[in-house]
Amino acid sequence: MDIDLFAGVAVKDFKAASAWYERFFGTEPAFLPNDIEAVWELAEHRYVFIEQAPERAGGALLTVFVSELDTVVDGVTERGIEPLKRETYENGVRKVTYRDPDGNEIGYGGAPLEAG
Repeated sequence: MDIDLFAGVAVKDFKAASAWYERFFGTEPAFLPNDIEAVWELAEHRYVFIEQAPERAGGALLTVFVSELDTVVDGVTERGIEPLKRETYENGVRKVTYRDPDGNEIGYGGAPLEAG
């Protein structure tokens, strides 16, 4: 079974949110479908988009699992965005959560650190 993803995040102010998400993802949007949406392709056929919808802004909860968690988190930090929290679950899986200016939570998760 193939799985594609198109996950959306409602924001209050499109222009301000676009700038934050460009810094967060480290790239400009892959495309702009209209004046109130921007889309980032995180991997082939896996997208996150923002849409100006003030009445729904602030409630998104997304977690993206990546193979190189520390590299991704270091990149976000270098672009001036600090995590809200860092967690390690009992099974060793790690999660780093960020909050955008509207209160939406975007997390990166990754496998346990390898012993060595």
